[in-house]
Amino acid sequence: MSAGDWAVLALLGLIWGGSFFFGKIAIAEMPPLTMVLGRVGIGALVLLAVTLASGVRFRLTLGLALGIAGLAMLNNVIPFGLIAWSQQHLPSGLSAILNAATPLFTVLVAQAFTRDEKLSASKLAGVGLGFAGVAVMMGPALLGELGGHQLPAQLAAIGATVSYGFAAVYARRFRGLPPLAMALLQLTAASLILLPVVALVERPWSLPVPSATALAALAGLGVLSTGIAYVLFFRIVARNGATNISLVTLLVPVSAILLGALFLGEALEPREVAGFGLIALGLAAIDGRPVRWVAGRVRAGR
Repeated sequence: MSAGDWAVLALLGLIWGGSFFFGKIAIAEMPPLTMVLGRVGIGALVLLAVTLASGVRFRLTLGLALGIAGLAMLNNVIPFGLIAWSQQHLPSGLSAILNAATPLFTVLVAQAFTRDEKLSASKLAGVGLGFAGVAVMMGPALLGELGGHQLPAQLAAIGATVSYGFAAVYARRFRGLPPLAMALLQLTAASLILLPVVALVERPWSLPVPSATALAALAGLGVLSTGIAYVLFFRIVARNGATNISLVTLLVPVSAILLGALFLGEALEPREVAGFGLIALGLAAIDGRPVRWVAGRVRAGR
């Protein structure tokens, strides 16, 4: 990826770093599918306004609509629903660790279903280093919570990462669409799919009205972590492929911890700095250029 693409990926990691925070607040006062519907619905409205203002044009055919519906299931309905349900039972830090497994599954899915994103030693080593960095950063306390009575919720969170892996590969087929159009169509489809399900299953109108804090968290989830985030997501997919976009999940815990240190006065611990270093090494291995540069310097020195 170019330096600009890495900057967009880092920005996306920063935005999605807040999604676990927003989600944890909102899920305390609303059912999971209702929260997901609010998230994708708000995101779709934001993108509709941006699309109209920017003058982006696209032609919607039946084939495209069906394809978008499949992408909405893989990238929104299934993973958002699983994550929302699991957040009722898991600490947000453990959710971030499990979410960071996304590149592992994306690499495997890309190996099976693409011709130009095949598994390589550097990719596998980079993803492994990045995932190890997330685990080190979170520490033994959270890792010790794996398994036990929370196993169903943990499996749900892992199921979301598998769905994300398939979504990142499937999204490649829509490279001809502008990223803004892709994001708008996907979130609109997800909203239409979820609306009757939420009405039948959770009946949110019969529940107490959430507090202003929960509604503000839902707004942040919809505007920032969904609407704006997916414009960046589809730009990276179109330019750099499935494996590279999945790397954002390695940056999400980093951004969450750095935001806490900068704005909440939370101290950075040595293990967190060590975790940052492992993630940086992993990203460098996947990118390949730092490794090639070092190898070139070694050869030049002989």
